[in-house]
This record gives sequence, structure tokens and C-alpha cells, in this order.
Amino acid sequence: MGEPATIPKPVKFLFGGLSGMGATCFVQPLDLVKTRMQVAKSDGGARVSSISVLMGVAKNEGIATLYNGLSAGLLRQATYTTTRLGIYTWLFEKFSSPDGKPPGFLMKAGMGMAAGASGAFVGTPAEVALIRMTSDGSLPKEMQRNYKSVVDALLRIYKEEGLTTLWRGATPTMGRAMVVNAAQLATYSQAKQFILGTGHIKDGIFCHFVASMISGLVTTIASMPVDIAKTRLQSMKYVDGKPEYKGAVDVLTKVVKNEGFFSLWKGFTPYYFRLGPHTVITFIILEQMNIAYKKHVLGIEGGSGGL
Repeated sequence: MGEPATIPKPVKFLFGGLSGMGATCFVQPLDLVKTRMQVAKSDGGARVSSISVLMGVAKNEGIATLYNGLSAGLLRQATYTTTRLGIYTWLFEKFSSPDGKPPGFLMKAGMGMAAGASGAFVGTPAEVALIRMTSDGSLPKEMQRNYKSVVDALLRIYKEEGLTTLWRGATPTMGRAMVVNAAQLATYSQAKQFILGTGHIKDGIFCHFVASMISGLVTTIASMPVDIAKTRLQSMKYVDGKPEYKGAVDVLTKVVKNEGFFSLWKGFTPYYFRLGPHTVITFIILEQMNIAYKKHVLGIEGGSGGL
């Protein structure tokens, strides 16, 4: 008896990228709000809400501004998510037992970390462009970069600041990705396994939705401090030739000292309401594409999405 038919690796990578890009089209405005809140320096006064930032951007800069950086967001998904989900689904299949039993939670977390770090390194240039494009409107007019598109942003960063600037913040970006993916991918797989184990919910879109929302909440709590560090580093300006921050630890230290401990979770609401739906939509699209491929190409009826 031959090996069971599986989805080819290039198709896994393609489905991963397409699912992330589809989700980004829905949540880009929340990404912009999250970035604006994270780059804003708090002086200990009244905290700005997600709604006020959203309404302020729409009123003062136009509704279309909410989609600033969409091209960078799509490129980020095409690089980062294609790599991370492709590697994760490949590892998940590789380390599942011959009878189809999935790997244990710690193995899933380890696979998620490996997939996340790889994807983050590949996606950092698009991430730098995305952070700059979404935060640009919050800067004084004379400091705004006014990138026309992600291609313009990448070319100008390369010409004006050097190639290595495209990987600025790569370490915290990879650190964040390891935390996000260990939490998101492992928690999603584990939550889905638990939900199906109860026997109350069958494998399908509702199951994927519930597992995704659980995964999104855990991931948000775990990853936000690292995300703040990444965002501040990638959007910082140089003053008199000196960088505002020396590194991720310096960012976190200064945020806690000057803005308070809970500022490490600044932008929690838009972050979760971006990550939650993004996780939901990404996994639903990914699972449905996997199921459709197995059914129509491999001829496997009634199979799961494989995560």
C-alpha cells in the first residue's frame, strides 16, 4: 500500500499566503489604528480609545486613509504568512503519527516558533514599510515620508537609509513571531482538538471560528509587549544622528518607566479585534482551501483542513 495522498508543499505555501492576504483586506483599518496607538507617546494623561483614533483618522484624513499601507500589508502576508503557514502545515503533517493523530501541544508550540521565526525574517522588509505607512499620518507634516506604495517605500528606504534598514527590528519581529505563532498556531490546533473532543461541535466553519477566537485572545495577551517594541523600533526617527531607542529591551524599559506598565498593552482592543478576525478569516480560508483541494484534486471526501 502506497503513501497516503497529501497536499504538495508548494500548494501549502500558496494557500497559507492567500488565506493571510484575504484576511488582511478585512482588518487593515484596525492594523492602522493599532499602529497609531502604539507609536503615540503617553504622558500619563487620559488614554485614547480605539474608537476615537478610528474616528479621528476618518474625520481628519479621510476614510481612505484607513487603508493606508494595504499594499504593504498584502506583501507582508504574501511573504510572512506564506512562509509561516506553509512551514507549519508541512511540519504538522510530518510529525503527525501514521494513524493521523496530531503532535502534542509542546511539539505544536515548537513548530509554531520555528515557522514564525522563518516567516518573520522573510517578511520584515514589508513589515517595516507597513509600520511606516500606517503611522505616517500621526507625524508632523515636515516629518511625514508620504510613501506612494509599498514598492516606493522599500525602494526609498533602501536608497535613503541603506539595505539593513529594511531589516530594522528583525530581532523583536522574529521574537514576536515566535510568541505569536507558538500561541496562535498551537492554541488553535489544541482548541480545535478540544472542541471536537467534546462531541458537541462538528468539524466545520463554526468549530474553526470558536478555535480561532480562543487562539486570538491568548496570542494578543502574550505578544503585545513584543509588538510594541517592534513597532516603536521600526517607526523611530533619528534625533541629531542618534536613534531614539537602542533596542527592544530599551523600548520596553522606557515605555514602562515613562508611560506605565500597562502601556505595554496599549492598543489591546484594536490589536485583538484585528488579530481575532484575522485569525478567524485566515484559518477558515486555509481550512476550506485544504478541504476543497483534498476533495477535488486528491479525491479525499470528508477530510478535515489538516490543522
